[in-house]
Amino acid sequence: MTKAFIFYETGKYSVIFFAILGMFFLGFKKNAFPYVLYLLLLMPGILVSYEAISYDVDFRTAVLFNISGPICLSIAAVYCYGRTLKLKDFFTVLDYIVYPLISMTVYIVLYTPDLRDVITSTASNSAVSGGYGPNQVATVLGLGVFILLTRLVIPYKNKLVHLVMMFFLVLMAYRALLTFSRGGVLVAIIISIVFIGIFYFSTSLKTKAKVSLKMFGIIGVTLGIWAFTVIQTGGLIGNRYANEDALGREKEDVTTGRTELLSTEIDAFKGSPIFGVGVGQVKTYFETEIGVELPTHNEISRMLSEHGMFGIFALLVLIFAPIISKMKGRKNIYFYPFLIFWALTIAHSSMRIAAPAFIYALCLLNIDYGSPKKQIKANKALQNN
Repeated sequence: MTKAFIFYETGKYSVIFFAILGMFFLGFKKNAFPYVLYLLLLMPGILVSYEAISYDVDFRTAVLFNISGPICLSIAAVYCYGRTLKLKDFFTVLDYIVYPLISMTVYIVLYTPDLRDVITSTASNSAVSGGYGPNQVATVLGLGVFILLTRLVIPYKNKLVHLVMMFFLVLMAYRALLTFSRGGVLVAIIISIVFIGIFYFSTSLKTKAKVSLKMFGIIGVTLGIWAFTVIQTGGLIGNRYANEDALGREKEDVTTGRTELLSTEIDAFKGSPIFGVGVGQVKTYFETEIGVELPTHNEISRMLSEHGMFGIFALLVLIFAPIISKMKGRKNIYFYPFLIFWALTIAHSSMRIAAPAFIYALCLLNIDYGSPKKQIKANKALQNN
């Protein structure tokens, strides 16, 4: 947003750097080999791309831009796999995710001009997203909403801190809606429901009663945020989620063009089913086949089109490795919400930012809930999660 980064992939390379630094000092589990295999499965696609691009093309922007996300995921996953954190330390990690999101939210509020001047249609709007991609902004704001919602269910010990964080929960939810990008908002809703469901059925009757009361409060506040956003946008946000334009006419494609891109990527896979068309080459394929010069919006279809059969095997590794880890007794109440966040986010926003890769890695952590006496309220039964 502030143009202070060195280049677009700075966030991903930062995660890679610190994960490698962590492995240097703390080591890693040998059982993390599936993620090394995942990285190796991506190599053929890089070689195909290297042969396909011309000598005057920037290799970083043509290839590394597309492969930096998977590399970030692989390195972060190797570092986190099987590593154990105490619950309070895990909450500290979540806080460190939220703090910069709070800064970003404040920046967006200060940066945004008068809403009546910039919201004139139902399209995703960068003017109310800090001048950055609304899809990515909605994704990280949705992540912030989810994390803070879980801390509403499992409250901060300091009441003042708790109230401040809940204020930013409401503000992030409001600003996420104002981006007019639905993906990040819907993903946040889905993973929040999954977390609350898991938490509810894992705790005592007394805690269930408290969670039920909080749910009524959450629903009421959510309706209030929605109503306020509808008023602020002159009803356009309602049209957006109803898949209508500013005049109330239903749009033909609810996916805003993603279906055509997906179909084209499947055709690319059919044309090169073994090695794929090469990393970063699907953008050129789009331009040739459908006349649009766009990067992919779906990491799953990108893996198929650019990596072929190797991409399918790589995806299978990403799906089954954490599930097998969970079946072996890894305890992490955030496991399913984080895994779902990764899967749904890469399906609508690919891996443009580091968030889905890093959050995927966090689901591989093993959480030590400690003795029942030292647990946060309602955490007695979490040892089975």
